[in-house]
Amino acid sequence: MRFNRQTTLRSRATVTGVGVHSGLPVNLTLGPASIDAGFIFVRIGPDGTERRVRAAVKSVTSTQFATVLGDQQGSLVSTAEHVLAALRGLGVDNATIELDGPEVPIMDGSSAAFVAAIDQAGIVEQSAARRFIQVLKTVRVKKGEAFGELRPHRRGFRIDIEIDFANPVIGHQDYSIDLNPESFRREISRARTFGCMNDVERLRSAGFALGASFENSMVFDDERLLNTGGLRYADECVRHKALDAIGDLALAGFPLIGGYRSVRGGHKLNHAVLTALMADRTAWRVVEDQPAPRPRSQGEVVGGMVGGMVAAYGPNVS
Repeated sequence: MRFNRQTTLRSRATVTGVGVHSGLPVNLTLGPASIDAGFIFVRIGPDGTERRVRAAVKSVTSTQFATVLGDQQGSLVSTAEHVLAALRGLGVDNATIELDGPEVPIMDGSSAAFVAAIDQAGIVEQSAARRFIQVLKTVRVKKGEAFGELRPHRRGFRIDIEIDFANPVIGHQDYSIDLNPESFRREISRARTFGCMNDVERLRSAGFALGASFENSMVFDDERLLNTGGLRYADECVRHKALDAIGDLALAGFPLIGGYRSVRGGHKLNHAVLTALMADRTAWRVVEDQPAPRPRSQGEVVGGMVGGMVAAYGPNVS
């Protein structure tokens, strides 16, 4: 299904689980939001008080192993990327995301539970025109062998992801997809988060992965996948990286018209590239419809590079 106007949810739907890093139980409820609201996280405290933060690139407080959003009071919600990917991937523009814990529940490690919740709530069109951010020229961020870039694309949003892990079972994988609700649901939404067995103790000693298990993560040793159920896709790891990128780039505020390429990247790189794009007002514009495809004229300039990572990182991003 494709939408010409802004969309929100028809009703509310709740999922319950634990945070993959905190290990704490949490209830998360998706609900409607007004025109131009975007995605609003609402953290409900034990006494019923509420803190709100809009899912925006400037709200990122950390990108270490997950995307964390907050405000001047500090971090508000961790591991925001999977629910944001589901909302953006299915074509939702405005929604509230209420939760009573510090972290979005990991569920099965993918976006599948959030897709089911969105289906349960239903998607409805609103009266305002849908708006997009159109990428006008390439913005790239590079560090060592890793780099990411947002670049012009004739129509819609295309993702090209490449990973290269030392673990021989994961190894080198690459994946490309033109994003729309159908392709997200079919090709991306069920791809799970993953990690290596020899990293578990290090992560837990640092306070991460306290809620990780075989039920919510793919776990590899140097010879095989340890989960008894096997893979959902032959290249599930790189597809999950694409899922993460969709969620992280949802922090642009509007759907993107452009292409995103990431090589050996992750949350930190996704945020850096989006920050670099937003900082260059000549590199993008807001439009109310997807432009028709046009041939590129000879000599058209689409280049432009942000060298290194320093210009793209804010002071509070790890």
